[in-house]
Amino acid sequence: MDALLSALADPARWRLVSLLAERPRSVGVLAQLADARQPQTTKHLQILERAGVVTSQRTGQRRVYAIRSAALRDLAAALKELAETADQDTGPRATYDSYGASLRTERLAAQEPGWADGRSFRFHRLLAGRPELVWRHLTDAALLARWWTPDDLRVSELVFEARAGGRIVHEYRDAEDTDGSDPVAGRAEGVVDIARPGERLAYRLSPQLPDGRIAFTAHVDLGLRPAGARGHTELDSRWRITESTIDSADFIAGIEIGYGQSLDKLAASVARDSHDTDHPRSAK
Repeated sequence: MDALLSALADPARWRLVSLLAERPRSVGVLAQLADARQPQTTKHLQILERAGVVTSQRTGQRRVYAIRSAALRDLAAALKELAETADQDTGPRATYDSYGASLRTERLAAQEPGWADGRSFRFHRLLAGRPELVWRHLTDAALLARWWTPDDLRVSELVFEARAGGRIVHEYRDAEDTDGSDPVAGRAEGVVDIARPGERLAYRLSPQLPDGRIAFTAHVDLGLRPAGARGHTELDSRWRITESTIDSADFIAGIEIGYGQSLDKLAASVARDSHDTDHPRSAK
């Protein structure tokens, strides 16, 4: 497929393919119709033939070329599949479009400093694990790194001191940026205000702009309580925004989508660890 795309990418070769789609033609006629020199036309046709787009045969003193429609149908099918994948109503593209809509709204609202102060967000999840297990996932750096980013990002630096006055550092990169050559996707620093194991965790977290300035401060308050007899936990997460700058719109636009994805990953991580705890593997 790569050779086919490369062959068709040249405008001169595309013109030859268009002419051959009408009917088989000789090199000389193709050169005349394409307003090109015959040696150049021959070279282009040879590239197309190696790519499987055209076929040729000698007839007397002439070499006549014809299109191989199967190759074009294969390409059309591949392009159709790509388009259908991009048009899916769910998945990364849907998230991208949803964030874009939110981004436009927030940028219009961000006209002066403090524009988002007082804004609040609330998230709720029922987690399949006991409060003490959920607490570990909220405060242990190794467990936090599993879930504390949206789907397309990964944690690249993390400090979380789970005590009042404890320091927080949260840096993240694109999930596919394995060597760290791409710019950091985001960095936030903060401090823990309340840490009551298994019950309540509250902290302030300030995302940084590219120049190091604070974009805004999020006051995050997470409450945990047991739910039912099956060892589940209700997690209630509340966000309140202060110190919002005009440049904070891009960050605030992604809170609902991004943190929502993170909590979904948290739920999966807790459920997996809870299952492993309830059903330990037998020793070998």
